[in-house]
Amino acid sequence: MTRSLVSSLLLSTALAFPAVAQEAGPDGTPLAEEQVFTYRELDDIKSFDPQISTDVSGSKILRDLFEGLYNDDIDGNQVPGMATDHELSEDGKTYTFNLREANWSNGEPVMASDFVYSWRRLVDPETASEYAWYMELMGVENASAIVEGEMEPEELGIRAVDDRTLEVTIETPLPYFISMLTHPSTFPVPEAVVEELGDAWTRPGNLVGNGAYTLTEYNPGERVVRERNPEYWNDEETILDRTVTLIINDENQGLTRYLAGELDMTDIPSGQYPRLSEEYPDEAHSFPRSCSYIYWFNQGENGNPALKDERVRKALSYAIDRDIIVERILQGGQYPSYNWAHQATAGFDLPEIDYAGWTQEERNERAKELIAEAGYGPDGEPLTVTIQYNTDESHRKIAVAVSQFWKQTLGVNVELANYEWATHTDRLQDGNYEIARYAWCGDYNEASTYLDLMTSYSDHNVSGWTDETYDELMSESKTMQDPNPNYTEAEQILADNMPFAPIYQYTGVLMVDPQVRNYPFDNLMQNWYSKDLYIAAEDASSSSSAN
Repeated sequence: MTRSLVSSLLLSTALAFPAVAQEAGPDGTPLAEEQVFTYRELDDIKSFDPQISTDVSGSKILRDLFEGLYNDDIDGNQVPGMATDHELSEDGKTYTFNLREANWSNGEPVMASDFVYSWRRLVDPETASEYAWYMELMGVENASAIVEGEMEPEELGIRAVDDRTLEVTIETPLPYFISMLTHPSTFPVPEAVVEELGDAWTRPGNLVGNGAYTLTEYNPGERVVRERNPEYWNDEETILDRTVTLIINDENQGLTRYLAGELDMTDIPSGQYPRLSEEYPDEAHSFPRSCSYIYWFNQGENGNPALKDERVRKALSYAIDRDIIVERILQGGQYPSYNWAHQATAGFDLPEIDYAGWTQEERNERAKELIAEAGYGPDGEPLTVTIQYNTDESHRKIAVAVSQFWKQTLGVNVELANYEWATHTDRLQDGNYEIARYAWCGDYNEASTYLDLMTSYSDHNVSGWTDETYDELMSESKTMQDPNPNYTEAEQILADNMPFAPIYQYTGVLMVDPQVRNYPFDNLMQNWYSKDLYIAAEDASSSSSAN
């Protein structure tokens, strides 16, 4: 498929871009005259503020508008961003970053003090960031005490040595610290603009960033547009002029619009990858992606009282036929999951969890025993539960299938509750649900990005479940040369307590126009940047796409 005239019609009101300065892409491929990339997202962005944003779709946009100390390359390796390089002290606790000369999009220089302001802002309780805990995970000195309100943000272990030198002190050596710096919560924001405009600072026309693009249009629930930032330090090497995010809640509509030439990239609807990979072998892609799909069991005060019983939670989890979900519903190469951390995570040894090795018949039989022991099931007290999910056809199909598994195997009645993304996540944070669909995508390529989420001090653990031994294991792992034994034990605790039901581990399943080049299919974290993409000329679409 080639890019049709429809995409041009969609952009008829856009600004006219100058002719592409480069004649060819990095691999020598001739470039298309129009350098515009349009892709589909399921849900609207929650915030354009790096210290407030929490969602994956928002992170993609923030990586265009702002730039942290380091970026990912297409293989997932860390490469210089605002930092040209760094030195590490002999004790492994002090990082000194040398910053490049760069400007904000308003022409003002980016300083080391901007990072100091932004990191302090992240941990400041007044900001109420759901990602304040990320500074704790990074081990930045005094982060935990500041988040708890026991110390002032000014005591965070970060300081500007001078305008171009940033020093960060962490409490214990952390081998994967640099990989954590690609997360948007660590990106700098302009103090003067934020303080002057307050919440209005992220609106188009107000937002000032240091990324390769600026925010030029935002229609809530419809589209987000960003255009090249001429003040970006590496603008001369940027090829894409414009990136457009279209919010399309229906994945089948997304595919229809892709095939009509209106989109350059979209998710493949569940069950359609086998067909599309045959019909469009150069466009349909399936590849590992660091995300895990689960069902939370709410054990808090607003949850179903039955879910406080470990036997009920295990019964519900065991009765889910994960093979049917991945092989018959999704059909995109996803992995059935019986644990939390994605199996492709660097250095992670997948633990041997007993029920993962059982047949589904064995899991069902054990589930029946457990639900009966808890006093529910066909011969016990009737049990009705509600599954909450956000709008998406795949989520609906999975919820329907799970409701059938539970009814047929356990005699459990299931009610389904569908909410739009923002409402869904607000209800999770408020603990206002019984069982809820959730997915976590790794913030960096190490197992702790998953396992830390289940600690009692994580703002993302909305299950109401805590375990002192689990907390101790994850805290101790931060000072271990090899934390994998602790990770294995932590995974076992999760399997024994079942605060959620693991369902599957993601693959990226995408349709990507062959003219789009340099997409990072080999980056497990799926951190991509518009500045690294480009559109090949139509007559070059059959040549190697460097994927």
